[in-house]
Amino acid sequence: MKLNRTEISGAFVISLPYSKDDRGDFVKILHKDSFTEHGLESEFVESYYSTSVKGVIRGMHFQLPPHEHAKLVYAVEGSVTDVLLDLRKNSDTYKKVIALELSKANRNAVYIPKGVAHGFEVTSDLATLVYMTTTVYNKESDTGILWNSFGHQWNNTDPNMSERDRSFVGLEDFNSPF
Repeated sequence: MKLNRTEISGAFVISLPYSKDDRGDFVKILHKDSFTEHGLESEFVESYYSTSVKGVIRGMHFQLPPHEHAKLVYAVEGSVTDVLLDLRKNSDTYKKVIALELSKANRNAVYIPKGVAHGFEVTSDLATLVYMTTTVYNKESDTGILWNSFGHQWNNTDPNMSERDRSFVGLEDFNSPF
């Protein structure tokens, strides 16, 4: 398992080890010692998955304190452009945005630290993403930043997205508790 630092402090792209033969492939998602070596949380308490069609944008999601969580996200089908936005006021990378590809083909995961918003745009016909979180979902703490308010250039200017995601506050109007 190879953990590669990103341009956002505490966020890592993880090259997942795998083996492949005529039966298919086998991918290791989590190795506690590798996470501990890099100072990352590895005690995940909930897991979800989403399926989305091409043109969907989901995000930019996070949970507010005291229910904030780190996430581990990876694609088991298709591909997405995964986007992270640092909301941590004391971070050297505050308001920094990065985009990376998560796909079944590249077998990468992304570790997202607490206080970093997450979203993605589906670039294949269908994509399935798995999310693992270090805290249990809390509806009152679940929120986000408006998808087009922080300078990232999405490929789709009229995406298929939820009304909830369209209703989030813009970055400039968000008072970060992180």
